[in-house]
Amino acid sequence: MPTRNQLIVLFVGAVAAGLWATTSHPAGQSPSTPAAIRRTTDGHPDLTGLWQSLNAAAWDLEDHTARLGVPAGQSVVDGGEIPYQISALEQRAKNAKEAAKGDPMVSLTADPVSRCYMPGLPRATYMPFPFHIVQGEARISIAYEFARTSRQIYLQRPHTDGRLYNWMGDSVGRWEGDTLIVDVVDFNEGTWFDAVGNFHSDELHVVERYTLADNDHIQYEATIEDPKVFTRPWKITMPLYRRIEPQAQVLEYMCLEYKEPLLYSEQ
Repeated sequence: MPTRNQLIVLFVGAVAAGLWATTSHPAGQSPSTPAAIRRTTDGHPDLTGLWQSLNAAAWDLEDHTARLGVPAGQSVVDGGEIPYQISALEQRAKNAKEAAKGDPMVSLTADPVSRCYMPGLPRATYMPFPFHIVQGEARISIAYEFARTSRQIYLQRPHTDGRLYNWMGDSVGRWEGDTLIVDVVDFNEGTWFDAVGNFHSDELHVVERYTLADNDHIQYEATIEDPKVFTRPWKITMPLYRRIEPQAQVLEYMCLEYKEPLLYSEQ
């Protein structure tokens, strides 16, 4: 016959198991069943809303320490480091050296975004500004706060014929289960991945994956391929957070390139 202490242990264990079952796994859900997410009328996860990343990838995709105007950050690159070809390392070092010459107080550096160019992809996703997704059946529109950048993801057409060399590429999307997959090509070579000079050529190819983990979090992945610059495809991953504060919206960030003040003299 169990002792009094053994009965107490059994009782506590049963209560704990019951609480775990009711709090961790609501009725009708197993441990592997995702929480209910909002869906559109066509059954796809509803990505519409205001989103923002919370990391330091826009300054440097890889591990880095803090310095004036730059927060410390951990790598968002799978494996930690970007797999550059040896021939491309010299250009990255040159970019980093030129970027370091800028004045961080006025953000005038060799980084193209400091001169108000569109940030390109995937950098637009992890710039320290929110962006607004509007989802439709034929296309998905994204409005980024930085420099009024916008983008269309087409769901019912292939890539355009010919090369247009866009700042934001040509985006064609499809649904694979509950994940939006976006294939992006046709870039120019004028953007960087971050402020320290990680770069690409006009052969850049980006494949994005947007997976709604729950109603307020998107798991974002971007696989990057460029045979002119990298030894193999590589991937970045990060969560995106829904901005849920009242009246949250994309505000105006009208970027104007810094210039030295003009000095006038009397004639």
